[in-house]
Amino acid sequence: MSPKQISRLRCVICGKGYSADEVSYICPDHGNEGILDVEYDYDYIRSTVSRDSLLNNAEMTIWRYKPLLPVDPDSETPPLAVGWTPLYSAARLASKHGITKLWIKDDSRQPTASFKDRASAIAIVKAREQKAEIITTASTGNAAAALSGLCASIDQPNVIFVPESAPQAKIAQLLVFGSRVVLVKGTYDQAFELCSLAANKFGWYNRNTGFNPYMTEGKKTVAFEICEQLAWRVPDVILVSVGDGCIIGGVHKGLKDLFNLGWIDRIPRLIGVQASGSSYLYQAWKNGEDVLTKPAVEANTIADSISAGLPRDRIKALAAANETEGAFVSVSDEEILAAVTDLARGSGVFAEPAGAAAYAGLEKARAEGLVGAKDKVVVINTGSGLKDIPSALKATELSGSEPIIITPEAEALDKIF
Repeated sequence: MSPKQISRLRCVICGKGYSADEVSYICPDHGNEGILDVEYDYDYIRSTVSRDSLLNNAEMTIWRYKPLLPVDPDSETPPLAVGWTPLYSAARLASKHGITKLWIKDDSRQPTASFKDRASAIAIVKAREQKAEIITTASTGNAAAALSGLCASIDQPNVIFVPESAPQAKIAQLLVFGSRVVLVKGTYDQAFELCSLAANKFGWYNRNTGFNPYMTEGKKTVAFEICEQLAWRVPDVILVSVGDGCIIGGVHKGLKDLFNLGWIDRIPRLIGVQASGSSYLYQAWKNGEDVLTKPAVEANTIADSISAGLPRDRIKALAAANETEGAFVSVSDEEILAAVTDLARGSGVFAEPAGAAAYAGLEKARAEGLVGAKDKVVVINTGSGLKDIPSALKATELSGSEPIIITPEAEALDKIF
């Protein structure tokens, strides 16, 4: 039986609807492109939860929003505290960019240090509901680490496919958590296809982004938190780094949920930020291309977490920008690395390149007139800088920072200070 709050699963291509018990992942009429959107019975949800009832809810994780999520209310959830990450006011950075207000939503504070914990938490609950023995995913690193860590918390067997080129810190997480790790001598897109093949062949639960419709539902919880943390006074703009497109699609979905419930009075503009070396969606948005026929691009960027030649959730991602009168911008690797140190020194938030890309996008969006002086802006940092130390060191080198080496005598201090 599907949870009462789900009304149907709708194909984003043809609009055909299915019950949650009828299909597991995709619309069968469109193969792997038939991504589904989870639709809710908002009248039922209103009868179970309200903004006022949240005030008395002591659960400070994504599960405080359980009635708005696609899980059975009695389902057991992982013990790790996923969600309710800090929303920091960044006044100095706001002043630097000439805007009214800026907040940094810091999802590096998640249990495995990235945003992807939100989706993986949902994946584990849904897999347990289906009594799956093994869960699998393909990832450039963060989604894999998220699934790996959360599975470790409940002793859930899992198999992870990642490109061999993934940062060592991320691969180390997988091995420490005890996952069965498959390093693919190829790209993320090739790892994705191999993972999907294995899931079909062996009957594993497939967590893959842009394939499993419930991953959007986990990622949308960041929108719930941003709005609640701002006392339901929504910002004008939210900037999101974009690879596969599932995060920006999730943010959009969460905002639509809140709007349909009457909890917010408008939906902010969403600006997707892509690395120039992996700019499929930026190109499609700028040129008005059809993402169902546009071929993959060759992805090459230092921001591995948003490197995707063919974004798997591209339909929802493009809709997020278009339906909110938002946009996409593209930033270079050099701009991303500069953003790592600028964000850290201006707010104290240490982001990996993919997370810093969203902040780099703010400067680009400001220059292109997509963000105005009176706008109130949220930038989402999706991962910790500790995930990619070589990139962090390169960023500090480019900023001109280097350590001072001295001998251990007091006199040495007089030579440098």
